[in-house]
Amino acid sequence: MSQNGQPRIGVFVCHCGTNIAGKVNIEEVVSFAAKLDDVVVAKEYKFMCSDPGQDLIRKSIEEQGLNRVVVASCSPLMHEPTFRGATAAGGLNPFYFQMSNIREQVSWVTLKPEDATKKAKALVSAAVRRVALHDPLVKTEVPVRPEVLIIGGGIAGIHAALNYAKSGKKVYLVERAASIGGHMSELDKTFPTLDCSACILTPKMSEVGKHPNIELLTWSEVEEISGYVGSFKAKIRRKARYVDIDKCNGCGACWESCPTTVTPSERIIRKGALVIKRVNKSVPEA
Repeated sequence: MSQNGQPRIGVFVCHCGTNIAGKVNIEEVVSFAAKLDDVVVAKEYKFMCSDPGQDLIRKSIEEQGLNRVVVASCSPLMHEPTFRGATAAGGLNPFYFQMSNIREQVSWVTLKPEDATKKAKALVSAAVRRVALHDPLVKTEVPVRPEVLIIGGGIAGIHAALNYAKSGKKVYLVERAASIGGHMSELDKTFPTLDCSACILTPKMSEVGKHPNIELLTWSEVEEISGYVGSFKAKIRRKARYVDIDKCNGCGACWESCPTTVTPSERIIRKGALVIKRVNKSVPEA
């Protein structure tokens, strides 16, 4: 059976017990659907999502040569995968299926039965017109890169990086400042326990630096992210440090002659009428 060419549509209307049938005239909707263009068969069933209901769809596809399916029932959130599965079991591409919600969008929100029936017909008609234009979709598998990029090296970023790294994933932790720690590194105590901020944060900072699964990119910024879920590409700019980080041991001696640090040649201290001038010996005279 060809799935292309002239649409041969089957419409299946669910009673959903009394959830739909208690307000919508099911027989009238089925009779209306059977007269729509390209509709080959229109049927009803008490519970279309049940095994007998799904068998009804599958057998109708095989016996009537259907190449499109419309189910008028509840929300797609509940049973769209169910009916796609029934469509596939009948030999069709599962995306040749269209669902029409006549429960949440009709019977549960419409006061008069005649209005509910009229609206149900309109939704079924729209679903029939739409499914006739469907193209088959094919699910494909693509390789997924398991690495994790975390932007921001505050306490949240640090904690997330450690959790992912301990699970065996490669983690790239990007921080725009020269060191991780964020605002928490500037605090004395943490709320609400008033525990020492450094006592909590410092061990985690040290663990990030030592963990083999974490690549720490400080003094760096993310400039561009492209790609899609499972295969993102990130462009990260690492700002110049003027220091060989492989040789740096954090002694701080380079700060005295760092060209990026502005240090005044003298400092003036005012105490009332007394003015004290202190010369900074570390700054060479011009």
